[in-house]
Amino acid sequence: MYRAQSHSHKYEEYAYVLDFNSRGKSTTVRGRDGIIVTGIGEDRLTLLEILGVPNSTFEIGEKIYIGKEGRTKVSSVLGKMEYSRISSSAQSELLTVIENIVTINEKKFVEYLNNAQPLTPRIHALELIPGIGKTYMKIMLEERENQKFESYVDLQERVGFKDPVKHISERIMDEISGESRMNLFVKR
Repeated sequence: MYRAQSHSHKYEEYAYVLDFNSRGKSTTVRGRDGIIVTGIGEDRLTLLEILGVPNSTFEIGEKIYIGKEGRTKVSSVLGKMEYSRISSSAQSELLTVIENIVTINEKKFVEYLNNAQPLTPRIHALELIPGIGKTYMKIMLEERENQKFESYVDLQERVGFKDPVKHISERIMDEISGESRMNLFVKR
């Protein structure tokens, strides 16, 4: 059974559909076939292979409930997937879906920016987000000392850092595709 260890709950509750095949074969569980959905978990941002309930329909980008109690369209979460193993159409949908997740979960990501710490004496977590670098990092650290950021707009106005959603999403893409050695957002 796939278990997500998270602070608030043990299981991933929601996933977003990246691709589906109504006559698919599982790549994670041998001999499983049916409606095979490739999704990304909303909380842990891991790629998941999901088995749909027969005759249910899915749409790209759709948010589906995969939690323990009361699933309607999802029969089971089959396992985690590697970026290199998902379809090219799932890969091409990924950034859009991630940007949507980062937009919807603004509170969570702004909180991350408010609390991010140095990873080593020389590298701060904030610097690993594309577009931030040393200059913006300094301003961000000073500004959040005075007052925590309340939203992306607040951050943009006080720091001058443009389009946080795009940059955070780029970082998540790098983590999912294995470009980066250290993960800030994606839980392994």
